[in-house]
Amino acid sequence: MSLILTFLGKGGTGRTTVAIAAAHKLAAQGKRVLLATQDPSPAFGVLLGTAVGAEPVNIAPNLKALQLQSTALLERSWDELKQQEARYVRSPFLKGVYAQELGILPGMDSALALNALREFDASGNYDVVVYDGAGDQNTLRMLGTPEIATWYVRRFRTVLTESDFYKTLSPFIQPVSSAVLNVNWSGDLFSNAEATQVGNILEQGKAAVTDPKRMLAYLVTTEDEAAIATAKYLWGAAQQIGLTVGGVVLNQSNNAGVISSAFEPLSVSALPNYPGQDWQPLANALPDLTDGTGVPKAIAVNVSERKVALFLPGFDKSQVKLTQYGPEVTVEAGDQRHNLALPPELKGKQVTGAKFQDGYLIISF
Repeated sequence: MSLILTFLGKGGTGRTTVAIAAAHKLAAQGKRVLLATQDPSPAFGVLLGTAVGAEPVNIAPNLKALQLQSTALLERSWDELKQQEARYVRSPFLKGVYAQELGILPGMDSALALNALREFDASGNYDVVVYDGAGDQNTLRMLGTPEIATWYVRRFRTVLTESDFYKTLSPFIQPVSSAVLNVNWSGDLFSNAEATQVGNILEQGKAAVTDPKRMLAYLVTTEDEAAIATAKYLWGAAQQIGLTVGGVVLNQSNNAGVISSAFEPLSVSALPNYPGQDWQPLANALPDLTDGTGVPKAIAVNVSERKVALFLPGFDKSQVKLTQYGPEVTVEAGDQRHNLALPPELKGKQVTGAKFQDGYLIISF
């Protein structure tokens, strides 16, 4: 397993520069590092000083880099999908559709990148994967996909299985599946081995995002007021998916103290201007990027007091909304929703009160 490291911040704050410096720093420490970017332009290769493509290339000792090119990722994923179809379907119908003729639809880039990160993590070839993505809300939505997808499966499974439509079709599922598929999908469609495997992948992804030893994010900002406000917003949004933010990198500055109060209790590291010749000064100025301890947890549960505290920095009371429909408790902050995964002792309990205090939403049951 690898540590996946990414950077969040407003465009133009130098996230890619920081990502490259971080990759050099970690590689110099002896870690096997993969630097993966979603920037398909030649600019990334210019910064690195060498051409980069869809396959990893050596940049420095212990350091490889590649561009996550959606067309190449789609071809590989499509071929895998056709292999799975041939395994399960008696008469495959996708065999006449070729990956080379498929276009990229909106949203495919994120899904393909997320799957690529999963594969890099599972390969065992890297200790750290530095992901240089959009660094905005879209990146957070991408990383939060396993949790959101798990909720959709769980929620709509109940809706479907309790519906008259499903009950009417259930007697026909087994004979139809036997005629069309190479596997037996009798009984509960959501409990067969194939569905369980998908569920396990989603659960593993969700666990990785919330584990600071598996995934960490750092905020990147300049002294610009808009950049600082964006970084604070993304800090709070990251908490919504349980992603640990380890600290702040103040780019193009020598004085971390000018913004330290805005991001307490996170540590702020100042990064001087990149001279365009040597990455070492920037690498030396970066903090320990693998330590996610000592920062506030996204959620803290106190079962004995029947309270849940959510850390939502960057938001005020007017930007946070709490709703409960049935057993689900949903928190909306900014443009993101989070359905709380509660322990058994609190699951299904009604919310009796909530208050917003010092950046925390404290919910009582």
